[in-house]
Formats: sequence, C-alpha cells, structure tokens
Amino acid sequence: MPTIGRLRRRLDFLAAAQGRRFHTERMSAQGRLRLPDETRDGAPAEGLFLGFTITKRVGHATERNRIRRRLRSAVAAVAADAPAIGADVVVIARRPALDAPFESLVADLRRALHTVTRPASPRSGDASRPSPSPSRRGGSRSGRGANAGGTPPFPSTSKAPDGSTDG
Repeated sequence: MPTIGRLRRRLDFLAAAQGRRFHTERMSAQGRLRLPDETRDGAPAEGLFLGFTITKRVGHATERNRIRRRLRSAVAAVAADAPAIGADVVVIARRPALDAPFESLVADLRRALHTVTRPASPRSGDASRPSPSPSRRGGSRSGRGANAGGTPPFPSTSKAPDGSTDG
C-alpha cells in the first residue's frame, strides 16, 4: 500500500494549482506530476502528496472539520488504489461534501486522483503538424485595422482655435 504524504507548504499548493483539474459537485482536485529530482524537507519526494483546502465559505469551523475528517477517511479508503506516482494533489471541498454519502466521496476521490495524476500522453504527429499561426487581435481581415488610411486616430498635439498648442 503506497503511503500518501501531506502537503504543508503554500508553494506546493500553488504549484498543484497549475496542474490538471477535476471537478464534481462535492469537490475539486488540482494536481501536478513532480519532477524526479524534487525534494521535500531535504529528502527525495517520493509518492503521492495530498493537501486539503476547505474555505470559510463552506461553513462554520465544526462543519469544515467534519468535511476534513470525512475526506481523510475517504483518502484512507482509496490509499490502496492510489497511483504510485510522484505527484502533488490538492482537494478543494465544497458544501455538498458535508452530507454526501461516503461511497460517493470515495468514488469522487478515486476518479480525481487518477485524473489529475495521469501522465501526459505523447502526441503523435506533432512534427508533421503545422505550427499555429499567430493570433490576430481585433482589426479587419486585411490586417490594416480601422486606420487603413495612414492618418493617426488622434492628433499628436491639440490646437486651440487661435492656432496655439496646449502644453
């Protein structure tokens, strides 16, 4: 049975937020695969590391703690099936996790772990695929934009009625 470590540092939570995502009505999961040479507290980081985020928006402290306890026991139930891959995963709980059947929490967590820790599949035919053209930002299809005549949209200096310039 693989051991599941605990995410403790804010930087690890932020790094996981840059990875893949999985959403259900009871939770969201964010995860990233770690590089093989990454370390945690001076030791090589091996296996799965998990963190929970349960905001005050979900409910009062007793409700948040109850959700956290339910999610921890769901992690214990899923630990045997957890992928044995170096990854950081953050589970963000939502209010329905408080009253949801425990089996649905376990099923959601199992699907979330497999989704966010899935290795990136190599794309076939990347070399033969043409590179995407640079994006156009507004303007007309001719590429000249609204100012095709060459005159600036606003005068470079403003002139008063008597011919003098501001400034």
